[in-house]
Parts: sequence; C-alpha cells; structure tokens
Amino acid sequence: MTPSPLLSASGVHAGYLPGVDILRGIDVEVLEGELAGIIGPNGAGKSTFIKAVFGLVAVRRGSVTLRGVDITGMSAHELVSKGVGYVPQRSNIFPSLTVEENLRMGLYLAPERWDERSGVVSELFPLLGERAGQKAGLLSGGERQMVAMGRALMMDPSLLLLDEPSAGLSPANQDLIFERSRRIADSGVSVLMVEQNARRCLQIADKAYVLDQGQNAYSGTGAELLHDPKVIDLYLGTLGRAE
Repeated sequence: MTPSPLLSASGVHAGYLPGVDILRGIDVEVLEGELAGIIGPNGAGKSTFIKAVFGLVAVRRGSVTLRGVDITGMSAHELVSKGVGYVPQRSNIFPSLTVEENLRMGLYLAPERWDERSGVVSELFPLLGERAGQKAGLLSGGERQMVAMGRALMMDPSLLLLDEPSAGLSPANQDLIFERSRRIADSGVSVLMVEQNARRCLQIADKAYVLDQGQNAYSGTGAELLHDPKVIDLYLGTLGRAE
C-alpha cells in the first residue's frame, strides 16, 4: 500500500499580481521522513511555490493539505503551530540578536521547551551552542544559514521548507547544509527543498520535481532525474554528466 503523503499540493495556481499566475497547476507530494527537492530554471516558480505552501503567496486555485487537512491559505503562525517550519532565502535571521536569542524566537509558541529543543538543535549544529552569545549579524553566510535552519527546527516541525538554502555559500558550507538537510530528513522530519544547485539537490533527494514555466516538467527519484538524459540536457548541463 502506498503511504499517504504528509504534504500534498494539488493543482496549485498562484501569483503575486492580480490575474497573473506564476504557478499553473503544480502537483507535489512529500512523504513522512522524505527529502523532496524542487529544481528548475530561474523564473520557473520554485520559490513562489514554497511561499504558496507557507501561506505567503495566495493560492488562487488548487489546494495544499497536511496529513489530509486543508491548510491552503493558512497564516504562517498557524502553520508553525501545525508543525511546518520555513527558512526563507533572504532576511532569515535577526542580525542584531544573539544566536541564542534567534533560537528562542523560534520557540515563541512554546518557550517552555527551550532546554529540550536547544539540545537537539545544538547536536545537529554544534556551532550554535558554541556561538550562543554572539550577535548573529557577525556570523558568516554559512553560519547564518545554520542559525536560520536551527530556529525553524526549534518547534520540532514535521515538515521543513527550505528556500535556496545553499545560495551564496562557499562550497564547503554548501556541502555542510546539504549534509545536514539529509540528516534532518533521516531523523524523521520531512524536508521540501527548493534549490538552484540542481545536481547537488538531486544527489541527496529521495524524490524530486522539475518545474518549468510554472508547471510540472519532470518528476522521479533524485537518482532517476540525476541520470535522465532529458533532465541533464535541459536543466543540469555539463555538470549533470560529471561523476
């Protein structure tokens, strides 16, 4: 029997301007404990889709469900309370606050869980414990991304949404973020990742979707898409042929 999806987006149409749909019928499913990747060219609607899932862009047609419950259009704080964490690509930390204060912001709905959750997150990202008293704005790009992901994990979500988590990072920090994302999924937290680094995303993804011009173009396991000649030629280029 095929397991029921944790997250299901069906026929999603969404956009920023009245009458202009960037997404035109997107279908995506994420299972429990699965890392699902979304790749595609610039302007394909990848970030728009993840924002629509998190209620930041209005869904005009279609639906988004979490464990079978319709969450279409719910506010961000409602979604956090239902177990959805979100890490935006930009402006994803409070630079004037310390690392610890940033993490505490992630627990604003359940501050009494600090001891429990801070230990879990610091085990995943040891640097956050080591730099607890440092201003987050003084950290490197990779370290800031750890703070942002750590904060989103503080509420113990069942689903973590990552929008371009490797953008602007050094190769070493990119590798760390991808490795930690895989570890998060292996711990039982489902991950939906939008990524420009398509090849690296496919290497760690259980399942992936290729979006193009606001529509589904291809889908399959990460390994299948990584070695699909059409996906390589259209979306991965020469990097897709590298071993």
